[in-house]
Amino acid sequence: MDEKKIQETRRDHDEQATAKRSTILGLQYLDTREIENDLPLAQDVLSVKEMHINKMVPLIQGGDSTQTRFGVTSLTPQSVLQKIEAEYVQDGRSVQFLLISQSAYKVLMDRYDPPKEIIYDDIEIAKDGDSETIASVSQTLNSVGTDLVFDYLVDQADKLGASDIHIENQRSFIRIRMRIDGALHPVANLDKDRYRVLMAALSSRANISTAATTPQSGHMNKEVHREGATHILNLRVEAVPTLYGQDVVMRLFNFDTAQLNLDFLGIADKEMKQIKEIVSHPRGMLLMVGPTGSGKSTTLYSILNALNTDDRKIITLEDPVENSIPGITQIPIDTTAGHHFADGLRSVLRLDPDVVMIGEIRDQETAKTAIQASITGHLVLSSFHANSTSAAFSRMIDMIGQNPIFSSAVRLLIAQRLVRKLWDETKEEYEPDEATRGWVKKTLEGIPEDTPSVPNLDTFKLWRPVGTPDVPFGFKGRVPVMEQMVVNEEIQKFLRGDVIDVHTESIEKVARENGMITLLQAGVLAALRGETTLDEVNKSI
Repeated sequence: MDEKKIQETRRDHDEQATAKRSTILGLQYLDTREIENDLPLAQDVLSVKEMHINKMVPLIQGGDSTQTRFGVTSLTPQSVLQKIEAEYVQDGRSVQFLLISQSAYKVLMDRYDPPKEIIYDDIEIAKDGDSETIASVSQTLNSVGTDLVFDYLVDQADKLGASDIHIENQRSFIRIRMRIDGALHPVANLDKDRYRVLMAALSSRANISTAATTPQSGHMNKEVHREGATHILNLRVEAVPTLYGQDVVMRLFNFDTAQLNLDFLGIADKEMKQIKEIVSHPRGMLLMVGPTGSGKSTTLYSILNALNTDDRKIITLEDPVENSIPGITQIPIDTTAGHHFADGLRSVLRLDPDVVMIGEIRDQETAKTAIQASITGHLVLSSFHANSTSAAFSRMIDMIGQNPIFSSAVRLLIAQRLVRKLWDETKEEYEPDEATRGWVKKTLEGIPEDTPSVPNLDTFKLWRPVGTPDVPFGFKGRVPVMEQMVVNEEIQKFLRGDVIDVHTESIEKVARENGMITLLQAGVLAALRGETTLDEVNKSI
């Protein structure tokens, strides 16, 4: 989805949420998108300072016989509205308050109080060996005003679609790198005085101490306004003391609820059908498997969003809560302070939830409590660290033991990785050599005959990236590669104790005989479809 469409979707979501909120607040809702850029500005009704403080704007200035209308937001204090209404009534005038979205307020506020900012050049990502681009970006970042440099860096990272910003202390400079589409790229080398500026911002916003001698974690939110839409960027901050100062990694979570949609994730039809079939049942467990950064959270959140209806109670236990989803009860669990998911899970089960999501199963107690919840009428979603679905299933048996009662608990395991997606407009087709062709044939041995879109393995072609000024590396975005193990009767035997050998290899062999496509096979098929390259698959899986 292109940037313009994403911004339109975000704005749509903001307007829909505001329309729902208007009923709760008892205010009439107004969608300003058709008028906000052309609406005459009402003069001498409110000062710019009052508009900023009270999060409201005048829309129409009334005369002797017309009504004065104000656009107010969910953050406008009720006491202010009551005071204005009392003043207007006392003077024999009419007033009306209309609820507008945060995005609408920002657009109108920018007209009443145009931002006084210097426009800096956008950051460019350098290719390997491109020292000129790094030097140019370094010069820009070193010239940005002291009070703007942190916000500029975060805004640019969000614009580039970066998942992480790395601030690393070298002996004589600060190295800035960004992870984009899973690959880490050098961005700039900053003067040492910029380190103090960046750390001061983190200290005040994310509660990170510049003098700490132990690793520390922080969290902050930043409002980003782009092309007429506003979204909240969540940043998780990790800092660790090094030889030359605090090294920081900021993870950017742009979990826009409007984008949390299974249909947007590029999941193949067969896998999508399995997921929807499993989560349509009122009980059982679904486990997401993979390392950090493999997209587990996005997939889990998208499933939760699909389940988020008025007739279901959904509760999550997370460390930390990465994004707020309206309609879902989300409970933060600070495991660094000695709290455990198992303790929270026992408590929330007393709240009669239909669906429970546990951020991660890390220990035997949490695993057993989650399994018991899944066989007593709850749908349980969680993540699990393992290399594959078979390895996860084997580890789960080690944690909870073989038990016939638990055999129907785990219903689906999904192992996931993210691979960079080839840019369709420039990717180049080529003939693979015989060694590559032979490796692909061997890798795909035994895949189900009904697997869609498998080309002739004697004549198939592959694709490679071709960069452009706008897409310098020939990749744009990432796509998930999934291995899905449906726990059928044959797989349940391992959990019941009917099979003594519960090693990963034994479980995978049975799963493949029952039609499972492994992670590596799924990656190769994605490369054969032209979605990615074999190099990307081998780097990620």
